[in-house]
Amino acid sequence: MYQVNDKGYYGEFGGAYVPEILHRCVEELRQTYLQVMNSETFRKEYDQLLRDYVGRPSPLYLAGRLSRKYGCKIYLKREDLNHTGAHKINNTIGQILIARQMGKRRIIAETGAGQHGVATATVCALMDMECVVYMGKTDVERQHANVQKMQMLGARVVPVTSGNMTLKDATNEAIRDWCCHPADTYYIIGSTVGPHPYPDMVARLQSVISEEIKKQLTEKEGRDYPDYLFACVGGGSNAAGTIYHYLSDERVKIVLAEAGGKGIFSGKSAATIHLGKKGIIHGARTLVMQNEDGQIEEPYSISAGLDYPGIGPLHANLASCHRATVLAINDDEALRAAYELTRLEGIIPALESAHALGALEKISFRPEDVVVLTVSGRGDKDMDTYIQFFGGDEE
Repeated sequence: MYQVNDKGYYGEFGGAYVPEILHRCVEELRQTYLQVMNSETFRKEYDQLLRDYVGRPSPLYLAGRLSRKYGCKIYLKREDLNHTGAHKINNTIGQILIARQMGKRRIIAETGAGQHGVATATVCALMDMECVVYMGKTDVERQHANVQKMQMLGARVVPVTSGNMTLKDATNEAIRDWCCHPADTYYIIGSTVGPHPYPDMVARLQSVISEEIKKQLTEKEGRDYPDYLFACVGGGSNAAGTIYHYLSDERVKIVLAEAGGKGIFSGKSAATIHLGKKGIIHGARTLVMQNEDGQIEEPYSISAGLDYPGIGPLHANLASCHRATVLAINDDEALRAAYELTRLEGIIPALESAHALGALEKISFRPEDVVVLTVSGRGDKDMDTYIQFFGGDEE
């Protein structure tokens, strides 16, 4: 019910709305991705790289002090401990193996917070492929450390100066590049967005997260499911990976945290599920922040990875079916939650993950509830923002 159908739709959301010049590229990928991913050679190499290169399985950590604060058992799925510092590497390794199988030698990507850009540049270095990463100029400035990492890894980072110079605009430029180089170029999309088969492919590659959660909970709790799953959602890839194997398990409540920015109705928000209307963005029919004329509205979030005016079609459908509870967490709530985790558990989360942490106070838990929250990335890239907010000396 919640998975993609054979036409590439999740309910009424999804599909592949692409320029004619890209139809062949997308169709070639659609016909190839499952065949490659289900092959024994892919599984063997992918699993080996996840284990020996990425460092999986990532730990499932019982956060004792955080649990006491919220009156339940809170486990943190530690995607921040992966090589490159986030969940993004799970996807880029899988996609570059698919690209290589398809005979592509040039890789392009978009990035907001820079983590997907770093993960793409990393696997391109590993596989000796050309790499071009499009990044909004606003994000280039606020995520400078990640830009330097990408350049050191051999990628060419192209600052995008259209729109409000963030993730949407970087994606636009990546698609333009793809239109100009359809034969030799493979576009590694970093989230569960874009035309089919990307949302399904990325969700499958990230599903290693929930696969591990099932095994780890069995060891720790004697059952393979939690009462709640929490994840932040921008485009939606870490959330898709966290919930993938639990979508049809109604015992598990799904809580997704999107970026409320300065408030849902402030005009400075990226709460797409709350504010969006049905439309098409970057090749998929989904919920889109748009005005009455159908023009895309500029999103805002303090987090560079969550300020996207769309949402993955999987999550749009989950919200539409009321399978997931979606909460808008504003900037201040996310910043406070990040500081709380840092002081209670000694873990500095990425600002994206801090939105999921900020959702904890919105739910009333029972003492016996088991909660799994995915810390999708680490906070190294956000230190300038944290220091600016807290002044470095808050008690």
